[in-house]
Amino acid sequence: MKRWIAVVGVVLCTCLLSLPTAGARHKEKGPDKIIFIPHDNRPISDKQTAAVVEKLGYDVVVPPEDLLGNRQDLGHPDELWQWLDTHAEDARAAVISSDSLLYGSLVGSRKHEYTEEQILERADRFTAFRKSHPKMQLYVFGSIMRTPRTGEASGHEEPGYYRNYGADIFRYTVLKDKAEVEGLTRREKKEAAFLEKLIPQKSLDDWMGRRAKNFDANKRLIDLTRANDFNYFVLGRDDNAPYSQTHLESRHLADYGKDLGKTRYQSMAGIDEIGMLLLTRAVNDIERQVPFVYVRYNWGRGGNTVPSYSDEPISDSIADAIAAAGGMAVSSPAKADLVLAVNTNPNGKTYEANDRANDGTAREGTKYMASIVEDYVQAGYPVGVADIAYANGADNALMEELKARGLLFKLRAYGGWNTATNSTGFLIGEGMLTGRMKDDAIDDLLLTRYLDDWGYQANVRGILARQLTWLRGDGVYGSLDGKREAVENRASRFMARFAEDNLPPLPGLADLTVSFPWNRMFEADITLGQPEG
Repeated sequence: MKRWIAVVGVVLCTCLLSLPTAGARHKEKGPDKIIFIPHDNRPISDKQTAAVVEKLGYDVVVPPEDLLGNRQDLGHPDELWQWLDTHAEDARAAVISSDSLLYGSLVGSRKHEYTEEQILERADRFTAFRKSHPKMQLYVFGSIMRTPRTGEASGHEEPGYYRNYGADIFRYTVLKDKAEVEGLTRREKKEAAFLEKLIPQKSLDDWMGRRAKNFDANKRLIDLTRANDFNYFVLGRDDNAPYSQTHLESRHLADYGKDLGKTRYQSMAGIDEIGMLLLTRAVNDIERQVPFVYVRYNWGRGGNTVPSYSDEPISDSIADAIAAAGGMAVSSPAKADLVLAVNTNPNGKTYEANDRANDGTAREGTKYMASIVEDYVQAGYPVGVADIAYANGADNALMEELKARGLLFKLRAYGGWNTATNSTGFLIGEGMLTGRMKDDAIDDLLLTRYLDDWGYQANVRGILARQLTWLRGDGVYGSLDGKREAVENRASRFMARFAEDNLPPLPGLADLTVSFPWNRMFEADITLGQPEG
Protein backbone atom coordinates (compact mmCIF):
# COMPACT_ATOMS: atom_id res chain seq x y z
CA MET A 1 0.00 0.00 0.00
CA LYS A 2 2.78 2.37 0.91
CA ARG A 3 4.54 1.55 -2.37
CA TRP A 4 1.32 2.32 -4.31
CA ILE A 5 0.97 5.67 -2.52
CA ALA A 6 4.59 6.47 -3.34
CA VAL A 7 4.06 5.65 -7.03
CA VAL A 8 0.96 7.84 -7.17
CA GLY A 9 2.92 10.62 -5.51
CA VAL A 10 5.67 10.42 -8.10
CA VAL A 11 3.14 10.49 -10.94
CA LEU A 12 1.36 13.52 -9.45
CA CYS A 13 4.66 15.39 -8.99
CA THR A 14 5.64 14.61 -12.59
CA CYS A 15 2.29 15.90 -13.86
CA LEU A 16 2.58 19.05 -11.79
CA LEU A 17 6.10 19.70 -13.05
CA SER A 18 4.92 19.27 -16.62
CA LEU A 19 2.20 21.93 -16.24
CA PRO A 20 3.03 25.40 -17.64
CA THR A 21 4.43 27.68 -14.96
CA ALA A 22 2.89 31.01 -14.05
CA GLY A 23 5.77 32.66 -15.88
CA ALA A 24 4.95 30.69 -19.02
CA ARG A 25 1.25 31.54 -18.85
CA HIS A 26 1.85 35.23 -18.23
CA LYS A 27 4.23 37.61 -19.86
CA GLU A 28 7.37 38.04 -17.80
CA LYS A 29 7.22 41.27 -15.79
CA GLY A 30 9.29 43.99 -17.39
CA PRO A 31 10.88 47.04 -15.73
CA ASP A 32 8.66 49.37 -13.74
CA LYS A 33 7.08 51.99 -15.99
CA ILE A 34 7.09 55.69 -15.11
CA ILE A 35 5.27 58.26 -17.25
CA PHE A 36 7.18 61.53 -17.59
CA ILE A 37 5.73 64.62 -19.27
CA PRO A 38 8.33 67.43 -19.14
CA HIS A 39 7.49 71.09 -19.59
CA ASP A 40 9.30 71.34 -22.95
CA ASN A 41 11.71 69.45 -25.18
CA ARG A 42 15.01 71.05 -24.18
CA PRO A 43 17.61 68.28 -23.64
CA ILE A 44 17.99 69.05 -19.92
CA SER A 45 14.22 69.12 -19.36
CA ASP A 46 13.50 66.05 -21.45
CA LYS A 47 15.98 63.33 -22.35
CA GLN A 48 18.78 64.17 -19.91
CA THR A 49 16.33 64.01 -17.00
CA ALA A 50 14.78 60.74 -18.19
CA ALA A 51 18.23 59.22 -18.80
CA VAL A 52 19.14 59.43 -15.10
CA VAL A 53 16.22 57.23 -14.05
CA GLU A 54 16.68 54.92 -17.04
CA LYS A 55 20.18 54.15 -15.71
CA LEU A 56 18.43 52.40 -12.80
CA GLY A 57 16.51 50.13 -15.18
CA TYR A 58 13.16 51.93 -15.16
CA ASP A 59 11.08 52.29 -18.32
CA VAL A 60 10.61 56.06 -18.52
CA VAL A 61 7.93 56.81 -21.12
CA VAL A 62 8.03 60.34 -22.55
CA PRO A 63 5.74 61.88 -25.21
CA PRO A 64 7.18 62.33 -28.72
CA GLU A 65 9.01 65.59 -29.23
CA ASP A 66 6.44 66.93 -31.67
CA LEU A 67 3.87 66.98 -28.86
CA LEU A 68 6.18 68.81 -26.46
CA GLY A 69 6.52 72.56 -26.70
CA ASN A 70 9.58 74.54 -27.63
CA ARG A 71 10.34 78.20 -28.20
CA GLN A 72 8.32 78.52 -31.43
CA ASP A 73 5.75 75.74 -30.96
CA LEU A 74 3.93 76.50 -27.70
CA GLY A 75 2.80 72.89 -27.36
CA HIS A 76 -0.35 70.79 -27.67
CA PRO A 77 -2.15 70.40 -24.33
CA ASP A 78 -5.23 68.53 -25.57
CA GLU A 79 -3.12 66.10 -27.61
CA LEU A 80 -0.90 65.55 -24.56
CA TRP A 81 -3.96 64.65 -22.50
CA GLN A 82 -4.92 62.10 -25.17
CA TRP A 83 -1.39 60.69 -25.17
CA LEU A 84 -1.43 60.42 -21.37
CA ASP A 85 -4.76 58.60 -21.34
CA THR A 86 -3.42 56.16 -23.95
CA HIS A 87 -0.06 55.42 -22.31
CA ALA A 88 -0.86 55.47 -18.58
CA GLU A 89 -1.90 51.81 -18.37
CA ASP A 90 0.38 49.71 -16.11
CA ALA A 91 2.49 52.70 -15.03
CA ARG A 92 3.66 52.62 -11.41
CA ALA A 93 3.98 56.40 -11.30
CA ALA A 94 3.61 59.54 -13.39
CA VAL A 95 5.56 62.78 -13.16
CA ILE A 96 3.68 65.45 -15.06
CA SER A 97 4.21 69.11 -15.90
CA SER A 98 0.92 70.91 -15.36
CA ASP A 99 2.22 73.68 -17.63
CA SER A 100 2.29 71.19 -20.51
CA LEU A 101 -1.21 69.88 -19.83
CA LEU A 102 -2.77 73.31 -19.20
CA TYR A 103 -0.93 75.57 -21.68
CA GLY A 104 1.20 73.26 -23.85
CA SER A 105 4.60 74.07 -22.34
CA LEU A 106 6.52 76.36 -20.01
CA VAL A 107 6.91 78.98 -22.74
CA GLY A 108 3.25 78.42 -23.62
CA SER A 109 2.28 79.46 -20.09
CA ARG A 110 3.74 82.89 -20.86
CA LYS A 111 2.33 83.43 -24.35
CA HIS A 112 -0.89 81.42 -24.75
CA GLU A 113 -4.27 82.87 -25.70
CA TYR A 114 -6.48 80.33 -23.88
CA THR A 115 -9.43 81.46 -21.80
CA GLU A 116 -9.53 80.83 -18.07
CA GLU A 117 -12.41 78.40 -18.64
CA GLN A 118 -10.32 76.30 -21.03
CA ILE A 119 -7.41 76.21 -18.59
CA LEU A 120 -9.48 75.25 -15.56
CA GLU A 121 -11.34 72.60 -17.55
CA ARG A 122 -8.00 70.98 -18.39
CA ALA A 123 -6.96 71.18 -14.75
CA ASP A 124 -10.14 69.37 -13.71
CA ARG A 125 -9.26 66.47 -16.03
CA PHE A 126 -6.75 65.40 -13.37
CA THR A 127 -9.70 64.33 -11.19
CA ALA A 128 -11.01 61.94 -13.87
CA PHE A 129 -7.49 60.69 -14.50
CA ARG A 130 -7.07 59.91 -10.80
CA LYS A 131 -10.34 57.97 -10.75
CA SER A 132 -9.17 55.93 -13.75
CA HIS A 133 -5.80 55.19 -12.14
CA PRO A 134 -6.40 55.06 -8.38
CA LYS A 135 -3.22 53.08 -7.58
CA MET A 136 -0.81 55.16 -9.65
CA GLN A 137 1.54 57.49 -7.77
CA LEU A 138 0.91 60.91 -9.34
CA TYR A 139 3.43 63.73 -8.97
CA VAL A 140 2.68 67.09 -10.60
CA PHE A 141 4.80 70.20 -10.97
CA GLY A 142 3.88 73.61 -12.30
CA SER A 143 5.24 77.13 -12.34
CA ILE A 144 4.44 80.53 -10.97
CA MET A 145 5.13 82.74 -13.97
CA ARG A 146 8.53 84.38 -14.00
CA THR A 147 9.33 88.10 -13.94
CA PRO A 148 12.45 88.70 -16.07
CA ARG A 149 14.44 91.76 -15.05
CA THR A 150 14.78 93.07 -18.61
CA GLY A 151 13.54 92.46 -22.13
CA GLU A 152 16.92 91.00 -23.04
CA ALA A 153 16.74 88.59 -20.08
CA SER A 154 13.38 87.32 -21.35
CA GLY A 155 15.11 85.59 -24.26
CA HIS A 156 12.14 86.04 -26.63
CA GLU A 157 10.08 83.82 -24.33
CA GLU A 158 7.69 86.60 -23.29
CA PRO A 159 5.25 88.51 -25.53
CA GLY A 160 6.94 90.91 -27.95
CA TYR A 161 6.25 94.05 -25.93
CA TYR A 162 8.43 92.74 -23.11
CA ARG A 163 11.51 93.43 -25.25
CA ASN A 164 10.69 97.15 -25.04
CA TYR A 165 9.06 97.47 -21.63
CA GLY A 166 10.42 94.48 -19.68
CA ALA A 167 12.62 96.49 -17.32
CA ASP A 168 9.76 98.89 -16.62
CA ILE A 169 7.29 96.04 -16.00
CA PHE A 170 9.76 94.35 -13.68
CA ARG A 171 10.31 97.55 -11.68
CA TYR A 172 6.55 98.18 -11.52
CA THR A 173 6.00 94.74 -9.95
CA VAL A 174 8.90 95.27 -7.55
CA LEU A 175 7.06 98.27 -6.20
CA LYS A 176 3.72 96.40 -6.09
CA ASP A 177 5.29 93.61 -4.05
CA LYS A 178 7.14 95.97 -1.75
CA ALA A 179 3.97 97.99 -1.16
CA GLU A 180 2.30 94.88 0.26
CA VAL A 181 5.27 93.74 2.36
CA GLU A 182 6.63 96.94 3.89
CA GLY A 183 5.05 99.92 2.17
CA LEU A 184 6.47 102.50 -0.23
CA THR A 185 8.18 105.80 0.32
CA ARG A 186 6.64 108.92 -1.20
CA ARG A 187 9.23 108.83 -3.97
CA GLU A 188 8.48 105.18 -4.75
CA LYS A 189 4.74 105.91 -4.94
CA LYS A 190 5.46 108.59 -7.51
CA GLU A 191 7.68 106.16 -9.44
CA ALA A 192 4.91 103.53 -9.47
CA ALA A 193 2.40 106.09 -10.78
CA PHE A 194 4.87 107.18 -13.48
CA LEU A 195 5.45 103.57 -14.59
CA GLU A 196 1.70 102.94 -14.85
CA LYS A 197 1.52 105.79 -17.36
CA LEU A 198 4.75 104.82 -19.16
CA ILE A 199 3.88 101.18 -19.86
CA PRO A 200 1.18 100.86 -22.56
CA GLN A 201 -2.04 99.86 -20.82
CA LYS A 202 -2.81 97.19 -23.42
CA SER A 203 0.56 95.51 -22.82
CA LEU A 204 0.26 95.69 -19.04
CA ASP A 205 -3.29 94.33 -19.14
CA ASP A 206 -2.19 91.44 -21.37
CA TRP A 207 0.75 90.51 -19.15
CA MET A 208 -1.11 90.81 -15.86
CA GLY A 209 -4.20 89.12 -17.29
CA ARG A 210 -2.25 86.02 -18.31
CA ARG A 211 -0.67 85.96 -14.86
CA ALA A 212 -4.13 86.11 -13.26
CA LYS A 213 -5.14 83.00 -15.22
CA ASN A 214 -1.97 81.23 -14.10
CA PHE A 215 -2.61 82.25 -10.49
CA ASP A 216 -6.17 80.90 -10.55
CA ALA A 217 -5.01 77.69 -12.24
CA ASN A 218 -2.40 77.17 -9.53
CA LYS A 219 -5.07 77.63 -6.86
CA ARG A 220 -7.15 74.95 -8.59
CA LEU A 221 -4.14 72.60 -8.63
CA ILE A 222 -3.67 73.18 -4.89
CA ASP A 223 -7.36 72.31 -4.46
CA LEU A 224 -6.78 69.06 -6.37
CA THR A 225 -3.88 68.26 -4.08
CA ARG A 226 -6.13 68.90 -1.09
CA ALA A 227 -8.67 66.47 -2.62
CA ASN A 228 -5.94 63.77 -2.89
CA ASP A 229 -5.88 63.77 -6.69
CA PHE A 230 -2.09 64.22 -6.48
CA ASN A 231 0.35 62.39 -4.25
CA TYR A 232 2.60 65.44 -4.36
CA PHE A 233 2.46 68.87 -5.99
CA VAL A 234 5.26 71.41 -6.45
CA LEU A 235 5.04 74.97 -7.74
CA GLY A 236 8.33 76.37 -9.02
CA ARG A 237 9.14 80.07 -8.92
CA ASP A 238 10.83 80.62 -12.26
CA ASP A 239 13.47 83.37 -12.71
CA ASN A 240 12.70 85.38 -9.63
CA ALA A 241 13.83 88.20 -7.36
CA PRO A 242 13.28 89.12 -3.69
CA TYR A 243 10.70 91.70 -4.80
CA SER A 244 8.77 90.89 -8.00
CA GLN A 245 5.37 89.79 -9.27
CA THR A 246 6.54 86.18 -8.99
CA HIS A 247 7.43 86.69 -5.35
CA LEU A 248 4.11 88.45 -4.67
CA GLU A 249 2.06 85.63 -6.18
CA SER A 250 4.12 82.96 -4.43
CA ARG A 251 3.34 84.56 -1.06
CA HIS A 252 -0.40 84.47 -1.72
CA LEU A 253 -0.29 80.89 -3.03
CA ALA A 254 1.74 79.77 -0.01
CA ASP A 255 -0.98 81.21 2.20
CA TYR A 256 -3.68 79.48 0.13
CA GLY A 257 -2.00 76.10 0.54
CA LYS A 258 -0.73 76.54 4.09
CA ASP A 259 -2.93 73.71 5.42
CA LEU A 260 -0.98 71.24 3.26
CA GLY A 261 2.35 70.17 4.74
CA LYS A 262 5.57 69.77 2.76
CA THR A 263 4.86 66.08 2.38
CA ARG A 264 1.97 67.03 0.06
CA TYR A 265 2.74 70.44 -1.45
CA GLN A 266 5.44 73.05 -1.58
CA SER A 267 6.51 76.09 -3.54
CA MET A 268 10.21 76.41 -4.27
CA ALA A 269 12.63 78.61 -6.20
CA GLY A 270 13.45 77.31 -9.69
CA ILE A 271 11.56 75.27 -12.26
CA ASP A 272 13.77 73.43 -14.80
CA GLU A 273 15.10 71.03 -12.16
CA ILE A 274 11.76 69.99 -10.67
CA GLY A 275 11.12 67.20 -13.17
CA MET A 276 14.35 65.58 -12.00
CA LEU A 277 13.44 66.04 -8.35
CA LEU A 278 10.00 64.47 -8.74
CA LEU A 279 11.27 61.55 -10.82
CA THR A 280 13.72 60.93 -7.98
CA ARG A 281 10.86 61.13 -5.47
CA ALA A 282 8.88 58.61 -7.54
CA VAL A 283 11.80 56.16 -7.52
CA ASN A 284 12.42 56.68 -3.81
CA ASP A 285 8.75 56.00 -3.07
CA ILE A 286 8.68 52.88 -5.26
CA GLU A 287 11.84 51.56 -3.59
CA ARG A 288 10.85 52.85 -0.14
CA GLN A 289 14.06 54.79 0.25
CA VAL A 290 14.69 58.03 2.16
CA PRO A 291 18.20 59.18 1.15
CA PHE A 292 20.18 61.22 3.68
CA VAL A 293 21.96 64.34 2.40
CA TYR A 294 24.72 66.27 4.16
CA VAL A 295 25.40 69.80 2.84
CA ARG A 296 28.73 71.63 3.09
CA TYR A 297 29.30 75.14 1.74
CA ASN A 298 32.41 77.07 0.80
CA TRP A 299 33.61 79.52 3.42
CA GLY A 300 32.16 83.04 3.59
CA ARG A 301 28.47 83.71 3.00
CA GLY A 302 27.91 80.06 2.12
CA GLY A 303 24.29 79.01 2.63
CA ASN A 304 23.22 82.64 3.16
CA THR A 305 24.09 83.45 -0.46
CA VAL A 306 21.05 84.75 -2.36
CA PRO A 307 21.94 83.78 -5.94
CA SER A 308 20.96 85.71 -9.01
CA TYR A 309 17.56 84.63 -10.43
CA SER A 310 16.36 83.68 -6.94
CA ASP A 311 14.47 85.32 -4.09
CA GLU A 312 15.90 83.39 -1.12
CA PRO A 313 19.13 82.06 0.45
CA ILE A 314 20.49 79.01 -1.36
CA SER A 315 20.31 77.00 1.88
CA ASP A 316 16.50 77.34 1.79
CA SER A 317 16.37 76.24 -1.86
CA ILE A 318 18.55 73.21 -1.15
CA ALA A 319 16.42 72.22 1.84
CA ASP A 320 13.30 72.42 -0.34
CA ALA A 321 14.94 70.36 -3.09
CA ILE A 322 15.97 67.62 -0.65
CA ALA A 323 12.40 67.45 0.66
CA ALA A 324 10.89 67.46 -2.86
CA ALA A 325 13.07 64.52 -3.89
CA GLY A 326 11.97 62.50 -0.86
CA GLY A 327 15.21 62.84 1.09
CA MET A 328 16.25 64.12 4.48
CA ALA A 329 19.04 66.49 5.51
CA VAL A 330 21.48 65.15 8.11
CA SER A 331 24.14 66.82 10.22
CA SER A 332 27.01 64.41 9.61
CA PRO A 333 28.69 63.20 6.39
CA ALA A 334 29.17 59.79 7.97
CA LYS A 335 25.41 59.20 7.85
CA ALA A 336 24.86 60.58 4.35
CA ASP A 337 23.94 58.83 1.12
CA LEU A 338 25.08 62.03 -0.61
CA VAL A 339 27.58 64.61 0.59
CA LEU A 340 26.71 67.83 -1.24
CA ALA A 341 29.64 70.24 -1.56
CA VAL A 342 28.33 73.65 -2.65
CA ASN A 343 30.73 75.99 -4.44
CA THR A 344 29.63 79.52 -3.55
CA ASN A 345 31.73 82.68 -3.71
CA PRO A 346 32.89 83.82 -0.25
CA ASN A 347 31.44 87.29 -0.90
CA GLY A 348 27.97 85.82 -1.57
CA LYS A 349 27.77 87.10 -5.14
CA THR A 350 26.86 85.11 -8.26
CA TYR A 351 28.53 85.94 -11.56
CA GLU A 352 27.85 84.82 -15.14
CA ALA A 353 29.87 81.90 -16.49
CA ASN A 354 30.46 83.56 -19.86
CA ASP A 355 32.16 86.57 -18.22
CA ARG A 356 35.77 86.92 -19.32
CA ALA A 357 36.78 86.79 -15.64
CA ASN A 358 35.86 83.09 -15.59
CA ASP A 359 39.20 82.23 -17.19
CA GLY A 360 40.37 79.50 -14.82
CA THR A 361 42.46 81.75 -12.58
CA ALA A 362 42.11 80.69 -8.95
CA ARG A 363 40.06 83.07 -6.84
CA GLU A 364 39.42 83.50 -3.16
CA GLY A 365 37.89 80.24 -1.98
CA THR A 366 38.85 78.09 -5.01
CA LYS A 367 41.51 75.93 -3.39
CA TYR A 368 39.57 75.76 -0.13
CA MET A 369 36.55 74.36 -1.97
CA ALA A 370 38.65 71.86 -3.89
CA SER A 371 40.23 70.70 -0.64
CA ILE A 372 36.80 70.14 0.92
CA VAL A 373 35.86 67.93 -2.02
CA GLU A 374 39.19 66.08 -1.92
CA ASP A 375 38.93 65.39 1.82
CA TYR A 376 35.42 63.94 1.51
CA VAL A 377 36.37 61.79 -1.50
CA GLN A 378 39.44 60.43 0.25
CA ALA A 379 37.30 59.61 3.29
CA GLY A 380 35.16 57.43 1.03
CA TYR A 381 32.03 59.57 1.11
CA PRO A 382 29.68 59.76 -1.93
CA VAL A 383 30.32 63.35 -3.05
CA GLY A 384 28.35 65.60 -5.39
CA VAL A 385 29.58 69.08 -6.33
CA ALA A 386 27.04 71.88 -6.82
CA ASP A 387 29.01 74.47 -8.78
CA ILE A 388 27.06 77.73 -8.38
CA ALA A 389 29.71 80.43 -8.01
CA TYR A 390 28.73 81.33 -11.58
CA ALA A 391 25.27 81.14 -13.10
CA ASN A 392 24.79 79.37 -16.43
CA GLY A 393 27.98 77.35 -16.40
CA ALA A 394 30.88 75.95 -14.44
CA ASP A 395 33.54 77.72 -12.39
CA ASN A 396 36.63 77.14 -14.55
CA ALA A 397 39.00 77.72 -11.65
CA LEU A 398 37.35 75.04 -9.52
CA MET A 399 37.21 72.60 -12.42
CA GLU A 400 40.93 73.07 -13.08
CA GLU A 401 41.61 72.27 -9.43
CA LEU A 402 39.41 69.17 -9.47
CA LYS A 403 41.09 68.00 -12.68
CA ALA A 404 44.59 68.60 -11.30
CA ARG A 405 43.73 66.58 -8.18
CA GLY A 406 42.29 63.68 -10.19
CA LEU A 407 38.81 64.09 -8.74
CA LEU A 408 36.59 64.53 -11.80
CA PHE A 409 35.52 60.90 -12.06
CA LYS A 410 35.70 60.16 -8.36
CA LEU A 411 32.56 62.20 -7.76
CA ARG A 412 29.05 60.73 -7.67
CA ALA A 413 27.45 63.75 -9.35
CA TYR A 414 28.17 67.27 -10.59
CA GLY A 415 25.96 70.19 -11.56
CA GLY A 416 26.62 73.72 -12.79
CA TRP A 417 24.47 74.17 -15.87
CA ASN A 418 22.00 77.01 -15.29
CA THR A 419 20.73 79.05 -12.34
CA ALA A 420 21.88 78.11 -8.85
CA THR A 421 18.57 76.46 -8.01
CA ASN A 422 18.49 74.59 -11.33
CA SER A 423 22.00 73.25 -10.75
CA THR A 424 21.60 72.28 -7.10
CA GLY A 425 18.15 70.77 -7.61
CA PHE A 426 19.12 68.62 -10.59
CA LEU A 427 22.26 67.49 -8.78
CA ILE A 428 20.35 66.54 -5.63
CA GLY A 429 17.91 64.41 -7.60
CA GLU A 430 20.60 62.74 -9.65
CA GLY A 431 23.00 62.41 -6.72
CA MET A 432 20.44 60.61 -4.56
CA LEU A 433 20.05 57.94 -7.25
CA THR A 434 23.69 57.38 -8.22
CA GLY A 435 24.33 55.37 -5.04
CA ARG A 436 22.19 52.64 -6.64
CA MET A 437 24.00 52.73 -10.00
CA LYS A 438 27.00 50.97 -11.47
CA ASP A 439 30.20 52.95 -11.93
CA ASP A 440 29.85 53.10 -15.72
CA ALA A 441 26.40 54.68 -15.41
CA ILE A 442 27.72 57.29 -12.98
CA ASP A 443 30.61 58.10 -15.33
CA ASP A 444 28.18 58.55 -18.24
CA LEU A 445 26.12 61.06 -16.23
CA LEU A 446 29.23 62.92 -15.08
CA LEU A 447 30.46 63.11 -18.67
CA THR A 448 27.14 64.62 -19.80
CA ARG A 449 27.41 67.37 -17.20
CA TYR A 450 31.12 68.06 -17.78
CA LEU A 451 30.56 68.44 -21.52
CA ASP A 452 27.50 70.66 -21.13
CA ASP A 453 28.11 72.66 -17.95
CA TRP A 454 31.88 72.99 -18.14
CA GLY A 455 32.83 72.53 -21.77
CA TYR A 456 29.98 74.26 -23.56
CA GLN A 457 28.33 76.66 -21.11
CA ALA A 458 31.45 78.02 -19.42
CA ASN A 459 33.83 77.98 -22.39
CA VAL A 460 32.73 77.21 -25.93
CA ARG A 461 29.51 79.26 -25.71
CA GLY A 462 31.38 82.48 -24.94
CA ILE A 463 33.98 81.91 -27.64
CA LEU A 464 31.33 81.26 -30.27
CA ALA A 465 29.27 84.26 -29.18
CA ARG A 466 32.30 86.50 -29.76
CA GLN A 467 32.91 84.94 -33.19
CA LEU A 468 29.35 85.19 -34.50
CA THR A 469 30.04 88.33 -36.51
CA TRP A 470 32.78 86.48 -38.42
CA LEU A 471 30.36 83.93 -39.85
CA ARG A 472 28.41 84.38 -43.07
CA GLY A 473 24.64 84.59 -43.03
CA ASP A 474 21.99 86.24 -40.94
CA GLY A 475 21.67 85.29 -37.30
CA VAL A 476 22.33 86.40 -33.75
CA TYR A 477 22.93 84.69 -30.40
CA GLY A 478 19.22 84.34 -29.63
CA SER A 479 18.14 83.36 -33.18
CA LEU A 480 20.91 81.62 -35.12
CA ASP A 481 18.88 81.20 -38.32
CA GLY A 482 21.24 81.30 -41.32
CA LYS A 483 24.33 80.91 -39.13
CA ARG A 484 23.04 77.83 -37.32
CA GLU A 485 24.85 75.17 -39.36
CA ALA A 486 28.15 77.04 -39.25
CA VAL A 487 27.88 77.56 -35.49
CA GLU A 488 27.03 73.88 -34.96
CA ASN A 489 30.07 72.78 -36.99
CA ARG A 490 32.37 75.15 -35.15
CA ALA A 491 30.89 74.17 -31.76
CA SER A 492 31.47 70.48 -32.51
CA ARG A 493 35.15 71.10 -33.31
CA PHE A 494 35.68 73.28 -30.23
CA MET A 495 33.97 70.75 -27.96
CA ALA A 496 36.06 67.87 -29.31
CA ARG A 497 39.18 69.94 -28.61
CA PHE A 498 37.94 70.76 -25.10
CA ALA A 499 37.33 67.08 -24.38
CA GLU A 500 40.79 66.13 -25.65
CA ASP A 501 42.41 68.72 -23.38
CA ASN A 502 40.38 68.08 -20.22
CA LEU A 503 38.79 64.63 -20.17
CA PRO A 504 39.94 61.00 -20.44
CA PRO A 505 39.84 59.50 -23.97
CA LEU A 506 36.36 58.03 -23.53
CA PRO A 507 34.53 56.46 -26.49
CA GLY A 508 32.71 58.89 -28.75
CA LEU A 509 34.38 62.08 -27.57
CA ALA A 510 36.50 62.53 -30.69
CA ASP A 511 33.40 62.40 -32.90
CA LEU A 512 30.90 64.30 -30.79
CA THR A 513 28.45 66.67 -32.43
CA VAL A 514 26.69 69.78 -31.13
CA SER A 515 23.30 71.03 -32.25
CA PHE A 516 21.02 73.86 -31.14
CA PRO A 517 17.45 72.51 -30.99
CA TRP A 518 15.97 75.86 -29.94
CA ASN A 519 17.82 77.80 -32.65
CA ARG A 520 19.77 79.75 -30.06
CA MET A 521 23.11 79.37 -28.34
CA PHE A 522 21.91 79.27 -24.75
CA GLU A 523 21.36 75.49 -24.70
CA ALA A 524 23.17 72.86 -26.75
CA ASP A 525 22.46 69.20 -27.47
CA ILE A 526 25.78 67.34 -27.32
CA THR A 527 25.80 63.86 -28.85
CA LEU A 528 28.72 61.44 -28.64
CA GLY A 529 29.92 59.66 -31.77
CA GLN A 530 28.80 56.05 -32.14
CA PRO A 531 31.38 53.24 -32.36
CA GLU A 532 31.56 51.40 -35.68
CA GLY A 533 30.15 47.91 -36.03
